[in-house]
Amino acid sequence: MLQELLFALVGYTGDLIIDHRDPHHLSLDTPISDECTFKLAPDISFIHPSERDVIERLLPLGFYYRELDRFATKSRNLSWIRSKNNVPLSQPTELLKGKAKKSSVYRRAIANGIVEVLSVYRSAVLQVEQKLLEDPTPILATVTQGLNKFGVLLPPLYELVMEIEREDIRGGQLLNLLHKRCHCGVPELQACIQRLLWHGHQVMYHQLASWMVYGILQDQHGEFFVRRQEDGDAENEPSRPDMFDKLAQKSPDDVSLTDWHLGFHIYLDMLPDYIHMRVAESILFAGKAIRILRNPSPAFRFHDSAFQQQVPKGSHRVQGFIERFSFQKEPCLDSKLIGGELLPQSEADKIDAMLQELKESTEFHKRSFEYAVDFIRTIAASHLWQLVVIRADLNGHLKALKGYFLLAKGDFFQCFLEESRQLMRLPPRQSTAEADLMVPFQLAAIKTIGDEDKYFPRVSLRMPSFGITVPSSQMDLSKVRISHDGTSGIVSQGSASSELSLDGWDGIALEYSVDWPLQLFFTQEVLSKYRRVFQYLLRLKRTQMELEKSWAQAMHQDHTDFAKHRKDRMKCSILQQRRQRSRPMWRVREHMAFLIRNLQFYIQVDVIESQWNILQARVQDSHDFTELVGFHQEYLSALISQSFLDIGSVSRILDSIMKLCLQFCWNIEHHESNPNTFELEHITEEFNKKSNSLYTILRSSRLAGSQRAPFLRRFLLRLNFNSFFEATARGVLNVVRSRPTLPVLNQWHHMLPYEKWVNRM
Repeated sequence: MLQELLFALVGYTGDLIIDHRDPHHLSLDTPISDECTFKLAPDISFIHPSERDVIERLLPLGFYYRELDRFATKSRNLSWIRSKNNVPLSQPTELLKGKAKKSSVYRRAIANGIVEVLSVYRSAVLQVEQKLLEDPTPILATVTQGLNKFGVLLPPLYELVMEIEREDIRGGQLLNLLHKRCHCGVPELQACIQRLLWHGHQVMYHQLASWMVYGILQDQHGEFFVRRQEDGDAENEPSRPDMFDKLAQKSPDDVSLTDWHLGFHIYLDMLPDYIHMRVAESILFAGKAIRILRNPSPAFRFHDSAFQQQVPKGSHRVQGFIERFSFQKEPCLDSKLIGGELLPQSEADKIDAMLQELKESTEFHKRSFEYAVDFIRTIAASHLWQLVVIRADLNGHLKALKGYFLLAKGDFFQCFLEESRQLMRLPPRQSTAEADLMVPFQLAAIKTIGDEDKYFPRVSLRMPSFGITVPSSQMDLSKVRISHDGTSGIVSQGSASSELSLDGWDGIALEYSVDWPLQLFFTQEVLSKYRRVFQYLLRLKRTQMELEKSWAQAMHQDHTDFAKHRKDRMKCSILQQRRQRSRPMWRVREHMAFLIRNLQFYIQVDVIESQWNILQARVQDSHDFTELVGFHQEYLSALISQSFLDIGSVSRILDSIMKLCLQFCWNIEHHESNPNTFELEHITEEFNKKSNSLYTILRSSRLAGSQRAPFLRRFLLRLNFNSFFEATARGVLNVVRSRPTLPVLNQWHHMLPYEKWVNRM
């Protein structure tokens, strides 16, 4: 009887101890029973009831052993590898997923830990059998005493396995479950669960080492919390041949950039709760950075050899970058390293050693894990910084973008606008608009830049689509009206549907060619922000130039006429009368020029230059790639916000003001001898309303008192230095207040008198 009990305790039933389920029909695919099926045979009559109770308390241990052993055998089964390798490439991946659905390297690791526990249990059963054989009068108490400690181990392990099978728990979810089960009040059980968790962590550390040392994602079953982007979309995943064809069509640079921006993400379902999201993002970044460093572009390798020869002769600033770059007081850059590997083997060994130390620890220490991840991330970020900032000349490209997209090269764009001024008086032609612009663009480059700027060949002029090319965030396209002759029209603000006139050349944009690895820094989103600011600044500069040209041409013509007819009293009298009639018109022009000049000065000096100095200081002090990306994003966001491009009401008003200024200039030029008085009065009235509305909005506490535009008060002070804008804004708002006592004309003789301004509102 005792011998058969011992067999039952290791999962083998017989005649006295039976299994309600037929053991001959059990297979690896048979689900685990949710209740004990080991029972004493009902026809046994020679066992005392007390002994029957003891045996029935022992029999569940044998049942738990068998079910745990079946789970371990099933999880450790590697037959799926052969079946997967035998599937041809032409077979759809859904079939592959079906065959590999139940396989899990994490379950296999946990199964190895369960096998360890079961081996200890089997050893205890063998020891009990040895004692029974040595004892002349074997008793049942020997079995109970020898296996008593497993009564607190096997039942919780059985419940754990049941939950794993029932919920199909795998990967990081399995680690999370084990980590929660570790918190119990039974020391033996806690040590057992911690051992299982240690086995699971061995797989995670292996995946971390592959990802953070070599940049390779080893996750054939989708159990790691770092996942490829396409893995998360099983419905749209193409077949393996289609995937191979797409990868073959992509260049190495395209694959590298896709991996960096869209290739990998954090899969929250597989992220254990005890690993913070910040730590997971550091792991994701480190692996992507290692992939970049270990797989440089072939073209970059060629250019890097030339860089190696040029660095010793470089500027003191570059040398300063190299000398100051250090990590834990150990210099990571020297003249030899510049031309060597992007990730030295010593650094890779350092990363691997830290992960190996974590792997060998018997317990998971959260602080040690986070420290190691931060250490590895710092190494990856610093070497990526070296690649982008020093080798790829990031600062030079930043200066080039500032020069061309932020109009820091004012002489070039002044020349370009002058060369293309006559062209832009006509509507752009759909087929040749871009080619037409290339002629003045190249002429301006020859006159102002020449061959001295090595970054200019990267700049190209684009005319994506002429006509209405204003972003939807700035205006409602349904409010735009184009006349039959292709020119734009403007409707009074008083109408129900306020409409803006748009110039066909507003779509002029620049493109900047960026090589690897600078695409990691200058993404398409970043370049689109630069283009947005460029289009705004170019319209502003073009408006300012037209206002200046209209005044210069009018004065030139007036002086010419006066010189011709100065001896003719009658003609001189006519000229004097024409000057007198034109004086209010030129005051309006001066008002327009005053507003545009101050706005241009505010954006170029107060916004762009101040933010550029902040960015340069941060670039000099930072040695972390992610910090640089964040600083540059803050830089662009500050340019957009402080230029009011993200405030729809302000940007629409500014756009309207620039269009009104251009219409004013064109009207004067086309009707120089006899200007259209009614249209000029209409433009003047609209401009007065728009400019004062702009001042009213900008001086509001929501803008002027906030930190989003720290230099806005300076701009308002320059606009309202003589209280002119404030006084006229009161008239616009119909607020009854006392008029300023200072005579307006004496303070600013170019402005319209206060009374005329208010009456026209």
